[in-house]
Amino acid sequence: MKAGWTTERLGDLAEFKPPKSEARKQLSETAEVTFLPMEDLGVAVKYPVPKHVRRLDEVVGNYTYFADGDLLLAKITPCFENGKLGIARGLRNGIGFGSSEFFVIRPGPSLSGEWLFYFLSQDCFRMEGARRMGGAVGQQRLPREFVEQSEIPLPPLPEQRRIVDLLDRAFEGLAVAAANAEKNLENARELFESHLSDVFTRRGEHWVETTLGECTRFIDYRGKTPVKTKSGLRLITAKNVKMGYLQRAPEEFVAPDSYAKWMTRGIPARGDVIFTTEAPLANVALLDTDERVVFAQRIIVLQPDRTRLDGAYLKYMLQSAPLQASIHAHGTGATVQGIKASLLKNIPACFPAGLSMQVSVVRLLDAMFAESQRLAQRYIQKHAELAALKRSLLHQAFNGEL
Repeated sequence: MKAGWTTERLGDLAEFKPPKSEARKQLSETAEVTFLPMEDLGVAVKYPVPKHVRRLDEVVGNYTYFADGDLLLAKITPCFENGKLGIARGLRNGIGFGSSEFFVIRPGPSLSGEWLFYFLSQDCFRMEGARRMGGAVGQQRLPREFVEQSEIPLPPLPEQRRIVDLLDRAFEGLAVAAANAEKNLENARELFESHLSDVFTRRGEHWVETTLGECTRFIDYRGKTPVKTKSGLRLITAKNVKMGYLQRAPEEFVAPDSYAKWMTRGIPARGDVIFTTEAPLANVALLDTDERVVFAQRIIVLQPDRTRLDGAYLKYMLQSAPLQASIHAHGTGATVQGIKASLLKNIPACFPAGLSMQVSVVRLLDAMFAESQRLAQRYIQKHAELAALKRSLLHQAFNGEL
């Protein structure tokens, strides 16, 4: 431990759950106070932005009390694991009320609230806390004793403030880098989607106008659930079908000897288009393998008439904004939107009469899609690098190395 530093129990340095009587003593029953629901507590956002105001008598009975300077920490899953915490400030009349799923921690005189914020922001704290959670599945909560007994490195207050200032500046720079990477990814996606929409909005001469039902054969495996096995033939479900491509995970299988009995509605082939009918609606991908695969419910395979329509062109056509809008307009369902096969068959389809023109369009869109995917991978890598740098900075901070 660095000279002048100690290690203390958090419960010895801070007050947990300050009493509501403080608010009653300071304000009248009709006075306005800030109201902060769980959704307004950010993920590792130091200072939540107050958006709501209520009268004291409306919230004092059922909600959690806090004041300017108190630290709020979500205690219920998945909010705790996601990193929801922040320091209250700018509250109406200096007082706030919020979710009963908040821990309210008031730092004592030797503990900076910002120092505590960064300590609780650490992945190692959340990971250990997640292991200590208890309660019913879906309603697990972090024990107060775990937070109180957590040991926090404690340098003198001036050193806490110096390190907090370094972390503030470093994290601000990391946030800018993350925002720039995300903007680059968004720009690439917007460019691809704009060009995709343009291709299928501006029609040239000798285009065929028809419906999906007239230019494709539907192989409908909805309503059937195959028996899964630990190995065997690959099972493709709606979870594998992303917008524009097939994802390998999650990997599920069925027994090879069940293939002929199961695939009685039609045998898909490379170049067919896979379409999800719900949860999510209208994700499309090209079947990119010659291996025997089995399809689960919520999937329709569209086999194009290959003398008229290229499969890859059909995939991009179904991805385009005009077709997506038409499909969703015909969707039904109150909670989960889906589309009936009879309605999907009537969706308009329009494409160049010549396959060579379709193939030329596909080459261009393939190149643009590949570039957007490359940028997506760079963004994922950059995001991982920035997260690792944050962990390193926090580790150095609380080991006296910053």
